[in-house]
Amino acid sequence: MTAAAASPLTRKLSAFVALSEAELAALARLHGRRRSFVAGRDMAHQGQSDQAAYILSAGWVCSYKIQPYGTRQIVDFQVPGDFLGLRSVLLRTSDHSFEPIVDVEAAEVLTGDLLEAFAQTPRLAMAILWAASRDEAMVVEHLVGIGRRDAGARMAHFLLELGSRLALIGMGSKEGYDCPLTQYHLADALGLSAVHVNRVLRQLRERGLVTFRDGHVAFHDYSGLAELAGFDPAYLDQTGPLLK
Repeated sequence: MTAAAASPLTRKLSAFVALSEAELAALARLHGRRRSFVAGRDMAHQGQSDQAAYILSAGWVCSYKIQPYGTRQIVDFQVPGDFLGLRSVLLRTSDHSFEPIVDVEAAEVLTGDLLEAFAQTPRLAMAILWAASRDEAMVVEHLVGIGRRDAGARMAHFLLELGSRLALIGMGSKEGYDCPLTQYHLADALGLSAVHVNRVLRQLRERGLVTFRDGHVAFHDYSGLAELAGFDPAYLDQTGPLLK
């Protein structure tokens, strides 16, 4: 098995399209410019122009915006197999920042690399469009969570979604997954205070649904947690390749 065939992005895109040898070769070329980034140092800044995109190979990243009065809103978390800054490349200016949560490995993708891959392998372009559309569907769910779900359901939905995303790349299951996020990350992502996050996690643990402790999420009652969250994973579209 080639490195491209085993990459997290390949695993993810294979949920949409059965990739051909030509498409795997194009993905391998996109992975050719490898870079490392240390935790806490932004990979891209809000307002930055002429920014490359990245394919995350290892580690976790958060995308965020800083408000004029200094508070941070985390827009999403990226896990291996995710694109970083794809929209910023196409729209020429980054509208948010990317910060590694842990040390990460990523492939730098220039605009020309992406356009060449799209021209040579249209099905791969469709698969990446699928991934971008899936990311948009997750943002919609996050907006619903912050606007309409109570804190317990919001937290439950977030942990379940992360689990499903990680399961797609072989890093999670309905039993649980490793997770480097702190309660401050959760607070900035879910619109809660760190104190409230702590309280909600304790309540979910005491109800026998889920435990998040020492960098690991353990599901004790997956179906019960999904019922509390109203979690329907259909928006993640992970049922199998649409294009054969």
